[in-house]
Amino acid sequence: MRKAIAKILATSRPSGNIDAIRRLGQEAVSAGADAIVLLGSLTLKGTGPRTVGQVLKALGEAHLPAFYVPGPDDTPFLEFLREAANFELVYPQLRGVHGTFALVHGQVVVSGMGGMIEDGPATLHNEVEILRYPGWEVEYRLKFLHELKDYEKVFLFTTFPEHKGRHEKGSAVLAEIIKSYNPRVVLIAGKERKHEFIGKSLLVSTGSLAEGKFTLVNLRKQEVITSDFSQSVRVA
Repeated sequence: MRKAIAKILATSRPSGNIDAIRRLGQEAVSAGADAIVLLGSLTLKGTGPRTVGQVLKALGEAHLPAFYVPGPDDTPFLEFLREAANFELVYPQLRGVHGTFALVHGQVVVSGMGGMIEDGPATLHNEVEILRYPGWEVEYRLKFLHELKDYEKVFLFTTFPEHKGRHEKGSAVLAEIIKSYNPRVVLIAGKERKHEFIGKSLLVSTGSLAEGKFTLVNLRKQEVITSDFSQSVRVA
């Protein structure tokens, strides 16, 4: 990953649609994107690790840096993780950043946490029936970001942060993480495409790939272009 990342083609919830993922790679090349972001659920619940491998193979065939996190339905997570580890050896441009990070040329850190994040004190960690984490665990897992404070950051989540101004449901812990680390862009797995600023961070709900929707994000300018497979994405 030697090229600096300026434009990211991002989407979510492919739900095992391999053809759509391959076409996404073609759209990324056509749009001049430097990287692809795919936010779970990558597979349909119960389809097994073989589908995970097919998804990652299709994503790797774009030959662009690609970052992903799993969604609530990507379980059992141990099987998902085993398959991901195998395919990241074959396609080194693929990087899962679930609870970890990828350091990209140009002083950019891509990090995040997939699954369902719930702040309630009674929330139980679950990676078998559904991918779910208590908010405190996410906060703990991502505290390594304190050591990367001088890097520009891109965050990937499949749960929305709380938005007090709009009284929208979401995770207060994620909202606090965004406030604390001040990422340049936060990409969220949202069916409805929208974007807004939380402080200085651009929050982007990407749209669902299962519906042919995706969003091109200019990391430097903090600008977005929404599109779908019935349109052609072109940027200067």
